[in-house]
Amino acid sequence: MDRISVCELEEWQRTGRAFTLLDVRRRQVRDKDAADIPGSTWHNPDELFTWKDAVPRDRPAVIICAHGHELSQGAAATLRALGLDARYLIDGFSGWRDSRRRLEPILNGEQP
Repeated sequence: MDRISVCELEEWQRTGRAFTLLDVRRRQVRDKDAADIPGSTWHNPDELFTWKDAVPRDRPAVIICAHGHELSQGAAATLRALGLDARYLIDGFSGWRDSRRRLEPILNGEQP
């Protein structure tokens, strides 16, 4: 499995399934959106090889970008090649937002 739908991700959250939610939107895109999917942590996609070893290996990783295209698919493929159970969110952050799922505002001055 290399992808996950918005409905599946919401069910994982609701049922308390253990997974890691990684947001790899470009910083300017994330700042413009001014919101995160609950439980996600932002990582600079250009620095994947810097933070890859911090991704827990004992649970699936779900990768989010703006639209579920190159950034999240590439990051998920790279992490899978490194032996992790990684998948991308179909339609990305925009699909989550457009389906009116819960979002958390990014606090002013937050620099993850």
